[in-house]
Amino acid sequence: MDPDELARRLRSLSDEPDGVAQGACRAAVAILLRARAGSPEVLLMRRAERDGDRWSGQISLPGGHADAGDADLLATALREVSEEVGLDLARGARLVGKLQPVQAKARGQLYQMWIRPFVFCSTAELEPRPGPEAVETFWFPLARARSGELAWTHRYMRGDEERVLPAWRDGERVVWGLTYEILSSFLRVAP
Repeated sequence: MDPDELARRLRSLSDEPDGVAQGACRAAVAILLRARAGSPEVLLMRRAERDGDRWSGQISLPGGHADAGDADLLATALREVSEEVGLDLARGARLVGKLQPVQAKARGQLYQMWIRPFVFCSTAELEPRPGPEAVETFWFPLARARSGELAWTHRYMRGDEERVLPAWRDGERVVWGLTYEILSSFLRVAP
């Protein structure tokens, strides 16, 4: 994936006001890309099982809630990546752009939290390590997801109702929900 072309495409996205409600919580995630044998991969993690975490145990992009000490949402993304997967993106990656914020959803409910995805391309060999909020980190094959090879249907019960959502499955790892939504949006823009 050519970083310059990707940056151009991301800049071409409308940067309209993001529709974030006043007083809503804000969060940021990092879409960290690398190329392996000419094929793009994105860094994902499996979240630790934790009480009170709506996305406990799920596969996600590294990221999280903005803290009062964060200068902006980019600072949030950089801090969260460092905490969750042990990487310093300011030293090992290039920021190439951002996507429009996505409203948080969990178990079929919308939350007053908006997540801003930032897109980075690695500039060095990166070795992620799970922090306290992650039990696993891995590189996910975007070309295989885009081609339909990993297409899957994720099913789960919400009360008495079965929910059926689009997903990707690579071995035992299933990418669905917000992570699937954010990466699908990214793939619609990516070269």
